[in-house]
Amino acid sequence: MPEKKYVAYVGTYTHGSSIGIHIYDVDDERRTLTERGVVPVHNASYLTLSRSGRYLYSIADEGVEVLKIEEDGWLTPINKVDIDGMRGCYLSTDSSAKFLFVGGYHDGKVTVVHTHRDGRLGSVLDGIFHQGIGSVAERSFRPHVSCVIPTPDDQYLCAVDNGIDQAKIYKVDQHGKLRLYDILRFPLNAGPRLMCFSRDGKYAYVNCEILNQILVYRYQPENTKEMFQLIQQVKSIFDDKDVSSASCALRISPSGNYLYTSSAGENSVGIFQIDQATGMLTEILILPISGGYPKDIDVFPDEKTMVVLCHESNYMRFFTIDYEKKTLVMKGKQLYVETPNSILITETLASQGIFGEPPLAER
Repeated sequence: MPEKKYVAYVGTYTHGSSIGIHIYDVDDERRTLTERGVVPVHNASYLTLSRSGRYLYSIADEGVEVLKIEEDGWLTPINKVDIDGMRGCYLSTDSSAKFLFVGGYHDGKVTVVHTHRDGRLGSVLDGIFHQGIGSVAERSFRPHVSCVIPTPDDQYLCAVDNGIDQAKIYKVDQHGKLRLYDILRFPLNAGPRLMCFSRDGKYAYVNCEILNQILVYRYQPENTKEMFQLIQQVKSIFDDKDVSSASCALRISPSGNYLYTSSAGENSVGIFQIDQATGMLTEILILPISGGYPKDIDVFPDEKTMVVLCHESNYMRFFTIDYEKKTLVMKGKQLYVETPNSILITETLASQGIFGEPPLAER
């Protein structure tokens, strides 16, 4: 079989010397990243892929920008659109490739953008501002939509609100219109930040940046009284008395066996094993990474190397993971990149045997 090839994309702020999204070739055997180039995008603070893997979406000063992913992983800008609001902080797509969802931290807004079959971003189809008052002055006193993610069955859109300790559950109709269906209420002063789902779609995980815990829910859409049932709470920092820390990244491994998280303040990363039968988490390790503000993390395809974006320190750090010994070992030198925000590691289209334009059914 031909050797698989991977590429990494790192979005950065561009108020300094950086100019956009950095593209790296991934050497899975040597566990290194080699920078290939940078594509200009104004303040690329969050990145996500289309379900087909053919397009990359980025938060930008102009709203949202979409770039075509070439066969070798290079990025070619397509277009950008205004989202009729303040800067977004999170992006996701539906399985039909019709909609792009944008979470607005600064204005507490959920926005739906039309996505065309040729990859272009279209018009804003709907936008809803959350309302309510939080309980922590100057931090959670008003809505902050920090994550918008469809449920695995694509029945609902979950909009996690960091400011009011809720996730609004929406129905999205065929025209991209949002209708509030339910509300998931988190513990008071939890500060929920991100949500992700297990690979089988049965469990949801939410990291809380004030509570510094990961909440585990059983997702049961058939249960009209309790769609999300809380089944576990685990700490996400090693010093659970440190009120200055805040949970940041949340990611599930490619295999679905592990959950990774990071925390600012104490500047640590945590690794948990996921019980495939129950969805429960077992802590493997929570350790410091000696870098400022680990804003995002990802792992190489073999899941043995972790990449940590140290936003305040202006570099990426690499760690070898020993799951059995429950240790992280720093590997090699850090890689300089100014104010890194978001990282994605993905297999190139050519490596997947995908060439040329998508079939009409995908367009």
